Amino acid sequence: MIRCENLVKIYKQADLEVVALQGLDLQVEAGELMAIIGNSGSGKSTLMNVLGGLDRPTAGSVFVDGKDLLTISDQELVHYKRETVGFVWQNNARNLIPYLTAQENVELPILLKGRRKRERAQELLEAVGLSHRRQNRLNQLSGGEQQRVAIAIALANHPKLLLADEPTGSVDTNMANQILDLFRHLSQSLGLTVVIVTHDPQLAQKVDRVVAIRDGKTSSEMVRRTSYAQELDELGSATAEEDTHIEYAVLDRAGRLQIPESYLDAIGMKSKNKIRVTLEEGKIVLSPPVP
Repeated sequence: MIRCENLVKIYKQADLEVVALQGLDLQVEAGELMAIIGNSGSGKSTLMNVLGGLDRPTAGSVFVDGKDLLTISDQELVHYKRETVGFVWQNNARNLIPYLTAQENVELPILLKGRRKRERAQELLEAVGLSHRRQNRLNQLSGGEQQRVAIAIALANHPKLLLADEPTGSVDTNMANQILDLFRHLSQSLGLTVVIVTHDPQLAQKVDRVVAIRDGKTSSEMVRRTSYAQELDELGSATAEEDTHIEYAVLDRAGRLQIPESYLDAIGMKSKNKIRVTLEEGKIVLSPPVP
């Protein structure tokens, strides 16, 4: 569904250039539910904007559902944003119109396609568990319910890819878990590819793959050992163990990898620009330079 190779995004403002993405590689399979994590300024939100068609990439390649977002025309980009991708923001003000009911909010994007808006809106609100609240205005809905309406809006035009930028950032832990369970259900029932940006550590327990971005590049991936459903059966509850995932460093095409600063500090690395690399019994060993 998504293939990024050596993706670069540079923002220019007056004489200042900011390199937000610097050679990022990423592949996401169709129907996958995965998360992207990273510190502020790491480039994860920029990546979401590029995948959502809100920003043009500067260089490299990025394909979504076979469409080249680097060379796509402006008209094709409009169709892409209407038909291929759905977006859920953390700030509900970007998703919802406050003076409309939940159903009217969902009906609005359906008008662009000329479909039967009422029936489709009711189907979507039922899919996100809000059919009983469809006639309520936004000020009568909780934060979690508003976010469910936003998810229904993002699904209005049958997208193949759903992008969610911090979708659980403004709700409590219980509601965050319900929203993440909803994403998993939608991915499994609709075959929807879901990519979530988050700071929430609980999210790693509920997705199969977590990609960490640092300094505009993919630095590591955490892959689930067993399926989430199997873990729930084994544990008998929704509480997962800490070792549910295996973490892998990501090598780029030139064989380069990013080593977390905490790892370097742990082996006493004072200078961060040189490190000893040795091959010992089939293992690559990194150690501080000899004084």
